[in-house]
Amino acid sequence: MFGRASRRSDNTKYYEILGVSQGATQDELKKAYKKAAIKNHPDKGGDPEKFKELAQAYEVLSDPEKREVYDQYGEDALKEGMGGASSSHNPFDIFEQFFGGGGAFGGGGSRVRRQRRGDDVVHTMKVTLEDLYNGTSKKLSLSRNALCPKCRGKGSKSGASTKCHGCHGTGTKIVTRQIGLGMIQQMQLVCPECRGSGEVISDKDKCPQCKGSKVTQEKKVLEVHVEKGMQHGQKIVFQGQADEAPDTVTGDIVFVLQLKEHPKFKRKFDDLYVEYTISLTEALCGFQFALTHLDGRQLLIKSNPGEVVKPDQYKAINDEGMPHHQRPFMKGRLYIHFNVEFPDSGILSPDQCRTLETILAPRTRNHLTAMELDECEETTLCDVNMEEEMRRKHQQHQYEAYDEEDDDAGPRVQCAQQ
Repeated sequence: MFGRASRRSDNTKYYEILGVSQGATQDELKKAYKKAAIKNHPDKGGDPEKFKELAQAYEVLSDPEKREVYDQYGEDALKEGMGGASSSHNPFDIFEQFFGGGGAFGGGGSRVRRQRRGDDVVHTMKVTLEDLYNGTSKKLSLSRNALCPKCRGKGSKSGASTKCHGCHGTGTKIVTRQIGLGMIQQMQLVCPECRGSGEVISDKDKCPQCKGSKVTQEKKVLEVHVEKGMQHGQKIVFQGQADEAPDTVTGDIVFVLQLKEHPKFKRKFDDLYVEYTISLTEALCGFQFALTHLDGRQLLIKSNPGEVVKPDQYKAINDEGMPHHQRPFMKGRLYIHFNVEFPDSGILSPDQCRTLETILAPRTRNHLTAMELDECEETTLCDVNMEEEMRRKHQQHQYEAYDEEDDDAGPRVQCAQQ
């Protein structure tokens, strides 16, 4: 199979190390390795050599090709290079595949302790609609914690530190107190001696620049590029620029765009909306005006000859909306919402009304005879503010409901007193 025969050597050792039979499945191998690896992890007081043997055995038997070579020719064949390179991976790498890195017990031996990830720093950045339409860059000055350049984040001149005796290196202390007869409460607090770091540095050995805190304040200027077409709430991320800390993966600085309200334009996705009021004369006879766009261009807006614009009507202009993000040459539509302003009552004389009737469609609906008029009761139309009217009615209903509750409550109170 591999070009030459090899002398047969021991092919049961790895199965014995994991405590499984030679016919074990992959699931059985995984379970056996996980159980034995946790038990023999050096950080839990286990045997480092045994831990290394477990990793080597699992690495070979979990690989179908290496397992076939091992079953036929034994361990020596793997060392001679049959079936791929011999097993030489760091045993902690195998352990990390099951428990997520750094070892379940914080590392061990020559293994580097797993680094936690620092918190992200989030800022809101106010932008105008012009900023999102044209794109812009803004320079922002921020201060952050940076690893002390003198001691490189060690906190000491010598680069050494000792385990805190108050918390035994855990960074926390368990405080027990009695809160009642036979009742005890346990609380986990940050160790006051090491402030949660788990280690202490002598006063003589403290770094003169950071005074043992391991970090110093640093001012940083970030240039934030707001791209054309970005949205309200969109995030701009500067990876690894947040506060630094020892044994910590630095978090990100995140800017969240916050759109200021525009006095004229409204945005919906990639479209723009603007309201414009024209007179009744313009609605009937035509209009023409200049609209200043978000980039300063003057757009000529005009109606077609003979076109009548109705109240609450919308018209659209293609390719004058917001640019698409990352495709700025493509744009949405610009919608114009027309409001028609009617003349005040009494401005038209009876003669002018008759003149208008000769131009506009005559009044054809609801012509009443003299007999029908005699049978009708005459009414008077009043001007009304509907918003104010609805608010008044709503308050009236609330007062009536309150009065009804008082009326219902009366008899129940009397019965209770009896």
